[in-house]
Amino acid sequence: MADTKHTHQPPSTAEEDTPPPPVEPEPPLASVEVETLAEPEEHHSAVTTVVEKEGPLTQPPLESTLLAAEQVSVTVPDKEPEGVSTESEKPKPVEVKKIPESLVSFKEESNRLSDLSDSEGKALEELRFLVQEAIKNQTFTTVKTQEAPYVSAEITDLPQEVFIWGVPLMKDDRSDVILLKFLRARDFKVKESFTMLKNTILWRKEFNIEELVDENLGDDLEKVVFMDGHDKEGHPVCYNVYGEFQNKELYNKTFGDEEKRNKFLRWRIQFLERSIRKLDFNPGGINTIFQVSDLKNSPGPGKRELRIATRQALQLLQDNYPEFVAKQVFINVPWWYLAFYTMISPFMTQRTKSKFVFAGPSKTAETLYKYISPEQVPVQYGGLSVDYCECNPEFTFNDRATEIIVKPATKQTVEIIVNEKCIIVWELRVLGWEVTYSAEYVPNADSGYTINLQKPRKMTTADEPVVSSSFKIVELGKILLTIDNPTSKKKKLLYRFKDKPYSG
Repeated sequence: MADTKHTHQPPSTAEEDTPPPPVEPEPPLASVEVETLAEPEEHHSAVTTVVEKEGPLTQPPLESTLLAAEQVSVTVPDKEPEGVSTESEKPKPVEVKKIPESLVSFKEESNRLSDLSDSEGKALEELRFLVQEAIKNQTFTTVKTQEAPYVSAEITDLPQEVFIWGVPLMKDDRSDVILLKFLRARDFKVKESFTMLKNTILWRKEFNIEELVDENLGDDLEKVVFMDGHDKEGHPVCYNVYGEFQNKELYNKTFGDEEKRNKFLRWRIQFLERSIRKLDFNPGGINTIFQVSDLKNSPGPGKRELRIATRQALQLLQDNYPEFVAKQVFINVPWWYLAFYTMISPFMTQRTKSKFVFAGPSKTAETLYKYISPEQVPVQYGGLSVDYCECNPEFTFNDRATEIIVKPATKQTVEIIVNEKCIIVWELRVLGWEVTYSAEYVPNADSGYTINLQKPRKMTTADEPVVSSSFKIVELGKILLTIDNPTSKKKKLLYRFKDKPYSG
């Protein structure tokens, strides 16, 4: 197996301390946070050896004549002896994290009955009774109300058993989670919550939701809305890319007239329904979705057809899909969006608006990283996630990435120390690049010679976002990946690697 050494300075920004998604890989053998010291210093433990050094950049930049490089080496040993655990011997780093103010606007409540207040528990009991009576007496009949004027008066009694999002109401604990969504959407006012639930059930019947889920509506919009990965709390992440509508043909095909807008609305509801049915409605399960809306190149507020479709969709989603948004992050937000947001804001509840986070183009990756690990963030938004296919077979969501802050005018070196023959595969990226990247292999044997894997290459924003490479190890040694940052700005380096068996 391969052992690692890496050079890093911990990020200076605070991150939200959140649990990983349920599909996260096993935790690393060790986690080390260090500060640069003026003199080299070594730390030893049963698991790691940390060495801290300083040295000059390869090519001093114009910004300064007094530049230094930090080198921190972390050596992880081979496999532990079978049956022996060193868990108790591992030094645990002490981390003091605080939640940035932008992250405390909304906190998801628990759906466990033991976590409800007395008044919330009482409201749930009352709503249960109303729903049970309605199902028993088949009193879920059509009532045309101001809250749901679109419900047809032709619908009569519903079947004895009522399903919503694939869950039969009042059959198990999942019903409580669904009822709590309606209660929270109406501030635990029981009668209003019951009316909302009843209108939703009637709307679903009129909209033919069960048939819509299996309908083939084409794949023209698969790049407009798509699911990709999970956030740090385990919520599935949905991306909405409005810039795709810059394509006039797609825009006209989607919003050209009322019939086309209605088809778009059906497609959007279908996508949401399919996503919701993959959620876990058991108490304590993940039953909300993390939404990301990319506004880069989005058609402006002058597009009347888009405004109509947006308002219509917003109303339907808010009335019939309560509490399914864990967080709504808007990225690449343009200057005009504030006026547009002000226009649609009256149509949203205060609770809905409390889940919103806004980030301009320069803060997109930084904002997403607060909530989503880099390996789960799509490449186009500053992460490492690409479609898993034959063109990228090496890395998946389960392969964790390491984040390093590269200080201004410093050099960072990642050392991959190899203890047995294998093939090392790695990928890395520096957000915004404007650095020099090089790679070399240094054998342990004095008689060996260094192999240049990548000559120093100046990387710019025009280059590929992620660099991938591999090297077959036939003689033990180490791979050095070096990033020179000659600029006056700190940079974020992401990298990950894995070893593959090799015999020969």
